[in-house]
Amino acid sequence: MSIVWMLLGLVLLVVGGEFLVRSSVALSFKFNISKLVIGMTVVSFATSAPELLVSLQAALDGSPDIALGNVIGSNIANIGLVLGITAFISPLTIDKDFYKLNWPMMMLLSIALYFMLRSGLILDFKEGLALMVSLILFLFVLIRRSRKSSDIAAETDEVDETLQTTSNFKVIVWLLIGGVALYFGSEWLVAGAKDMAFSLGVSERVISVTMVAIGTSVPELAASVIAAMKKEKAISLGNLIGSNIFNIASVLGLTAMIHPIPVNNPNILSQDIFWMLGFAAILIPLAFLPKRLSLGRYKGALLLGSYILFVYLAFMGGN
Repeated sequence: MSIVWMLLGLVLLVVGGEFLVRSSVALSFKFNISKLVIGMTVVSFATSAPELLVSLQAALDGSPDIALGNVIGSNIANIGLVLGITAFISPLTIDKDFYKLNWPMMMLLSIALYFMLRSGLILDFKEGLALMVSLILFLFVLIRRSRKSSDIAAETDEVDETLQTTSNFKVIVWLLIGGVALYFGSEWLVAGAKDMAFSLGVSERVISVTMVAIGTSVPELAASVIAAMKKEKAISLGNLIGSNIFNIASVLGLTAMIHPIPVNNPNILSQDIFWMLGFAAILIPLAFLPKRLSLGRYKGALLLGSYILFVYLAFMGGN
């Protein structure tokens, strides 16, 4: 039954996330917010909602390992699994913003998270607030840079312009569906993860950094693989890096502001977070060696192989 609850939870999270994105974008248009700002802030926050609800639910349920493991595991999966498979199917080109702004911010937040967790073995309100403030400053810089840029298509292509004409009634219905689906989806996923960990004889941390994390990365993976197979412009490296930034700053930041997240399992600090830092750090040498600003099949295979090794070692450790 634990697998059924996890699958039902994931389905509801995907459905709820989709309705929340639609309603948020439609609502933003009603307040005359520009398409660029909607794409960079509203859509990004809304697509982080499933991870946020899962981490918050886990923290409130007394399962901090799931709250932390969900975010750390999702960040590892975004690079190792999603980027690895996408690059293997269709080579990706890397733009300069990747190493000038997005990657440094991801590394800065990842390192900051490590020291925050290590300092008192808890992520508290002040640290959560610091993460949220850093995200707001990052978005401010990002929007200013994009407004000066002549090509802002990349930031706005995920905003559906047809939502400008959505009725108030539809927006309310979508918000309700999204909210209810996210609430029950997160409850069922966390409950299923706990049961599965117990039945398999592994810790909640192992299930959260692997299966829960893969589950919450499914939308990005599906979008990337479909785009790559169609030979369209695959999901950009910037989008995946952005997702990792939002996972740390908004998901853990907001969760810690509502409920402190203690580090119960020492393996989170001795293993998982170093895997996350390693996958983030390796992107720079991969981006420049041997072929500059390109991620091809061999690099994709290396990332994917490393991710499979991470999952194998996590389960072999068992705790």
